[in-house]
Amino acid sequence: MAAEDTRERNAAPVPIASRKPRATILLIEDDSLIAGMLKEMLESSGYRVSTAESGAQTKAMVPEVRPDLIILDLLLPDVDGLVLCADLKSQSDVPIIIVSGTHRKRDAILGLRLGADDFVAKPFDIYDLEARIEAVLRRASQRKTVEPAPEPDHYQVGDLVVDRYRRRVTLGDQELRLTPTEYRLLSALASRPDEVLTRDELARLVWGYGDASSGRAIDVHIRRLRVKLDSGPVPPPPIISVRGFGYKIAPGPRSASPGITSVA
Repeated sequence: MAAEDTRERNAAPVPIASRKPRATILLIEDDSLIAGMLKEMLESSGYRVSTAESGAQTKAMVPEVRPDLIILDLLLPDVDGLVLCADLKSQSDVPIIIVSGTHRKRDAILGLRLGADDFVAKPFDIYDLEARIEAVLRRASQRKTVEPAPEPDHYQVGDLVVDRYRRRVTLGDQELRLTPTEYRLLSALASRPDEVLTRDELARLVWGYGDASSGRAIDVHIRRLRVKLDSGPVPPPPIISVRGFGYKIAPGPRSASPGITSVA
């Protein structure tokens, strides 16, 4: 018994990092001091970390690194970080946490609306950031837990076609220029035509989460989406608001419906 106790005491401790899931993080930060500090902290917590200093470097590294999460600074030397955020989200559903010292007050709101999963202002608390990383990765993991049935390569509602493979939308023979958020919102509606989706459901499908402010944001994007659909060459399938519930896209022509539904 004593020998066993001695062997247990002398055994090398298992490093903390080896006991944690090893998610891969792509850190986009042009300040070498901040990048070095974050990389060291995250690697000590068991994450694999690759770094990029510019938008061009980021786009080259994403297919190679295949990150589970991206940490993005908005103030980059060659591109507006918000534009880069939208581009990254249009290419894949990898979670993004914006960590930035921007002084533009609306950047946090715009970042979230463009698809970012969280926004952390500089200067930040390292333990708070790590907790947010864990929360975002946990939410992303939960979304992947239940594998959905294979989705078709396109959705069609009347003359509206959402091409999921090319990530583009056409109405009649004309391509509509949509933002990434508008595209995801229209895809969610078109995937379940004539079915009412609540604002919370739409927020989760568009941004991956729903909260008290997401309903208002959904309303704003719906209004903009309707304007773009109405600018097409043929009448679009209408997006109908259902009072107290949410929205649906109707397969037939626009018409006034009795009861609780109305086009708003």
